[in-house]
Amino acid sequence: MLVAIACFSTWKVDTWRYGKQLAKLNASHQADLTAISNAAAAQVRQALERQQATQKALAELDANATTEKAHALAENEKLRADVAAGDRRLRIAGRCSTDSGNLPYTTCGACLDDGRTVELAGTAGRAVFDIRAGIIKDRTALKGLQEYVLRVCQ
Repeated sequence: MLVAIACFSTWKVDTWRYGKQLAKLNASHQADLTAISNAAAAQVRQALERQQATQKALAELDANATTEKAHALAENEKLRADVAAGDRRLRIAGRCSTDSGNLPYTTCGACLDDGRTVELAGTAGRAVFDIRAGIIKDRTALKGLQEYVLRVCQ
């Protein structure tokens, strides 16, 4: 009987000891889970903050590019309207040299190399303004993409 009491006592003491060890392990496990959860929440917060900052920067870039483009296109349209109304003339400075090889024959070398301006006809002037509008759009798009790469895609 003494052996049974000794075995039972040993078993009970071991159970308490293992119970304490399991409680410590469980507490340690819960602390680790809490730390992991807090770290993940912090990373999510940081990612959201970066995303919001990126979206804000992108919105600012888009607004600036749109404003600049609208201003430049409005100026181009005003110039086009002034030329169409006859308030302005579209002249292009030009120069044609006799030794350039662009002319098949030369009749008056001195008068070809005088560096005067050439006034364009109405349809040619409108074509120039159409080309200018396309250049404005392309430059604005290129500038916007460059700003996007420099500021947003860091």
